[in-house]
Amino acid sequence: MPEQQTYNVAIVGATGAVGQKIKKILEDKEFPINKLKLLSSARSAGKEETFRGETVIVEEAAAESFEGVDIALFSAGGSISKKLAPEAVKRGAVVVDNTSAFRMDKDVPLVVPEVNPEDIAEHQGIIANPNCSTIQMVAALKPLKDAYGINKIIVSTYQAVSGAGNAAVEELYEQSKDYLEGKELNAEILPVKGDKKHFPIAFNALPQIDVFEDNGFTFEEMKMINETKKIMHDEALNVAATCVRLPFATSHAESVYIELDQEGLDVKDIWKTLEAADGVILQDNPQAQVYPTPQSAQDKEEVFVGRVRKDLDNPKGFHLWVVSDNLLKGAAWNTVQIAQELVARGWLKK
Repeated sequence: MPEQQTYNVAIVGATGAVGQKIKKILEDKEFPINKLKLLSSARSAGKEETFRGETVIVEEAAAESFEGVDIALFSAGGSISKKLAPEAVKRGAVVVDNTSAFRMDKDVPLVVPEVNPEDIAEHQGIIANPNCSTIQMVAALKPLKDAYGINKIIVSTYQAVSGAGNAAVEELYEQSKDYLEGKELNAEILPVKGDKKHFPIAFNALPQIDVFEDNGFTFEEMKMINETKKIMHDEALNVAATCVRLPFATSHAESVYIELDQEGLDVKDIWKTLEAADGVILQDNPQAQVYPTPQSAQDKEEVFVGRVRKDLDNPKGFHLWVVSDNLLKGAAWNTVQIAQELVARGWLKK
């Protein structure tokens, strides 16, 4: 048999939460790597990491870092992606970017491999990973759209604190401890670190994720709206979102209402379609209290769906409960899946 081709891979943001998970998945999935580069800010440069039993020294990310790199997996913030992703492409790498920097660029495919893998073939050097809350929703809804048509989506999210970074999770833990001890709560990060006000997340719910837009929706909500239309290739699709941060560390949950084009369907039709969908696991038995939760979805790669109900007033309306690990399927695993598709289908060349 011919020897398997291997690739030089770089992880940008390698010491962050998502970067660490990307590294672990590349190892666990035996991705065909010749050389792995771990890139970060100057603050983390020089750290020692282990990959496949060997020590890898973290390097400061710079334009020259991408010489000889075939695939660059970015998860270091939008400003870093905007600066360095084009530099990586210039040097021959294909970039899979985890930030919002390029998602709505018309020349950049926005991809969930179970939903629209064929879009990868159109890349011009950069492929965007959608927002974590968008990924799990479209993974659950695309099979239903293909089977029955969808004309309206209304989603309310219940999002984990890890979506705001490791520091936000630490703040949640500190606030929880202080709350239980009757101390004053210190809030410096949520809902948005760079915004004017900060509120405690412990024992609380914050109906703001990212900054507010002029239309009253937050940037997170507009990401879900616009990304869903782009991934589904349906600008006429009606999408509305309300995104809320809740005080748990990992896995986003979503209450999703959809209106289908087709009439005469019942819950069993929805179940059958979801059971056949790639990357989706149906957990739905109300009588036995079977449904997904953020805890049950943690550290799992799939998207979990339960609480499927037919709307009481609209015969074409259905309600679903969708849960997934925001750091895995919502970020690291989706990123690696895109890289796997690039390799398997021979789409690395621009």
